[in-house]
Amino acid sequence: MSTFAIAPEATSTSTLAAAPHVAKEARAGLTATPKTLSPWLFYDEAGSDLFEQITQLPEYYLTRTERSIFALHAAEIIREAAVTHNGTPAPMLTLIELGAGTATKTGILLAEAVHQQGSVVYQPVDVSETALAAARENILANLPGVTVRVQVADYTREPLPLDRLPNTRTLALYIGSSIGNFTPEDARDVLRNLRAQLLPGDTLVLGTDLRPNGGPGAHKTEATLLAAYNDAAGTTAAFNLNVLTRLNRDLAADFNTEAFRHKALWNPIESRIEMHLESLTTQRVHIPANTAGPVLTLDFAPGEAIHTENSYKFTPSTVAALLTSASFTATNSWQDPHHLFAVTLATAV
Repeated sequence: MSTFAIAPEATSTSTLAAAPHVAKEARAGLTATPKTLSPWLFYDEAGSDLFEQITQLPEYYLTRTERSIFALHAAEIIREAAVTHNGTPAPMLTLIELGAGTATKTGILLAEAVHQQGSVVYQPVDVSETALAAARENILANLPGVTVRVQVADYTREPLPLDRLPNTRTLALYIGSSIGNFTPEDARDVLRNLRAQLLPGDTLVLGTDLRPNGGPGAHKTEATLLAAYNDAAGTTAAFNLNVLTRLNRDLAADFNTEAFRHKALWNPIESRIEMHLESLTTQRVHIPANTAGPVLTLDFAPGEAIHTENSYKFTPSTVAALLTSASFTATNSWQDPHHLFAVTLATAV
């Protein structure tokens, strides 16, 4: 998984009236063939806490590797983002981040922006008010010179609430390989939505996880990749199973979480990690009537799975092609020494 929170829900209320989108999404996915649940359902309060734990696990290399790239190259990234087409310094940069969460890595770039231009306005966008409040508190406490303007919004389905300040250019951040949680077509649409809110010359920093065995010098194997989504402590399994707990709470469903198991697999044809919840037995689950429809009865056979997440992995060429399809041009890219992860700077054209 990646740092992604992509739904218009910001609380963990147990009342269906406050979460009709949960009912609609669950009904649509669980009546499909095969059964699915959208990954944004992971991110209630408990799920968000579990994901923060995942980012600190020894197996989950994505967060620390991307952070190391920022630590080494933040000055270069901010400097290049602040250069216009004719090579002259741009006006002040304003940073906006999609799916910001608690913004733990973003502080490196913000500190560098303050260093280079004296101050910076930061606009984190997320669906979680709790995560944004934590991000704001942390940044204001530790980074003098940063003005934080949080935006609670679903950036995948509506125009970005971009607050463009006079005499500034925008540097958008979409990091953590969150773009990998979308199908290639949906990833293009997300970036096109972002591009529609930017001006020519604005820039994007895109973080992407790389395919295993991706070329000379690459140290990532399929085993490394799979371990990141199936950690020894079972935290990722708890994160995956928590989506059923959420449906039990929000929709009064009767999933027995002990009758399902977490399963992660690598699909080399589609270039993605897939996460599933596999039924351990023959079982029947009920979801009471709600705003999305009548009583829903679900039958599961042993081994039948609910597909809960995809996490696509990239090569430099597929990243460049994706950016081009959304009217961006890749201008520079940085990787860690083991070629696990890439950070790409692109310009809106």
